Amino acid sequence: MQTETLIKMANQVGDFFAANPNQAQAQLEIANHLNRFWTKDMRNQIAAHVQAKQGAGLHSQVISSIAAHLNP
Repeated sequence: MQTETLIKMANQVGDFFAANPNQAQAQLEIANHLNRFWTKDMRNQIAAHVQAKQGAGLHSQVISSIAAHLNP
C-alpha cells in the first residue's frame, strides 16, 4: 500500500481519538486501533516511515502513538 494512503488513514484514526482529553489514553487508543485493524505489513510500513522520515505528514499525536505503542 502507498505510504501516503497509510498516512491519510492513520491521521483519520488520530482525528477520531483527538477528542479524548487524556492525551496518553488517546495515544494508546490510536495504537490499539492500528494493532487490531491494520495488517502487520501496514504497521511495519508506517513504523518505518516514522523512523526514516520522522513521520512526515503524520499528526504529532499519531507519531507519538506509533513510536510508543505500535506492534509492528
